[in-house]
Amino acid sequence: MTPPNERAAALMLAEHAFAPATPGFVGAAVDVPMARPLEEGTRLRHGFLAPRSPGPGLGTVSGPPSPGLEVCIDRMADDLAAAGPVLDGVGDYGVRVALEAGLEGGGPLGLTRRWALAHTLAPVLAAAFANSPTLDGWRSGRQARHRHLPVLRAVADPRRSWAAYVLEQPGPFRGARHDHERPGLDDLARHVEALTPPVAARGHLEIDVADRPPRDGWKVVVAVTAVLLDDPRAAAATEEITAPLAAEAGLWERAARDGLSDPALAVAARECFLQAYGTLARHGTGRDLRDQVAEFTEQYVMRGRCPADDVLERTVRPARR
Repeated sequence: MTPPNERAAALMLAEHAFAPATPGFVGAAVDVPMARPLEEGTRLRHGFLAPRSPGPGLGTVSGPPSPGLEVCIDRMADDLAAAGPVLDGVGDYGVRVALEAGLEGGGPLGLTRRWALAHTLAPVLAAAFANSPTLDGWRSGRQARHRHLPVLRAVADPRRSWAAYVLEQPGPFRGARHDHERPGLDDLARHVEALTPPVAARGHLEIDVADRPPRDGWKVVVAVTAVLLDDPRAAAATEEITAPLAAEAGLWERAARDGLSDPALAVAARECFLQAYGTLARHGTGRDLRDQVAEFTEQYVMRGRCPADDVLERTVRPARR
């Protein structure tokens, strides 16, 4: 088969970007430090434990798409417990949330609106959950790699937006001038899989903006992200809260560097987290999960802080004698 040229690759990427579906199913993946390198995937009760990268000691527990938020969290908790014997403490890694793409069109559950909302919400969540501080004081070293990204690309069609993003990244299509230099379909698939933007189109929506909070804080990441995007009423409110952020200059840099000490991000985060808690209560979500969201909101969001601030303060403050 002749390798696809850039135009053909763009068409294929756009065609496979989304598998339209009604929001409701929720998936999650939590990065975990390993006591030893993992060479291949391990089947857990519900999902898998697999190597996250070729480097030593980093894996990912990935849960299956689950019918609803609480089922997703229960399954992930089971799998993290089952993987416990090969884990090595808790590190400053990431939490990803997978949600249905939405329906064709631009209605409340439309993938066009969900794509736009995911992008304006993403830096707010990144600032709130920042927890990979660097020696020079950035709250999230993981998100610093996105510092030059705009909040939302000025492309109305999410499929075209995703295809353009993929082909702009360093990879097999950059610099290929002749047919024999062009990558094949397998190369293109590997290129897409290796990309880690804040919001990705992988048939579903993948939201990769949160560093892993302390203890079971990954549950808060999944809960807040899912309800703000999947509940129509909460999504409409979040859309209104975050829409002005699209015009903010350097917002991704500010989210990674400053966390919720940035005033615009702090205001948006407070409103979003209160909206998330209210939505969980309206849905009758279990008390334990609601309490975890409330505790994180009180401890960090309402005080303009993120988990990285705790680490930075312990590092800067001299030890007491």
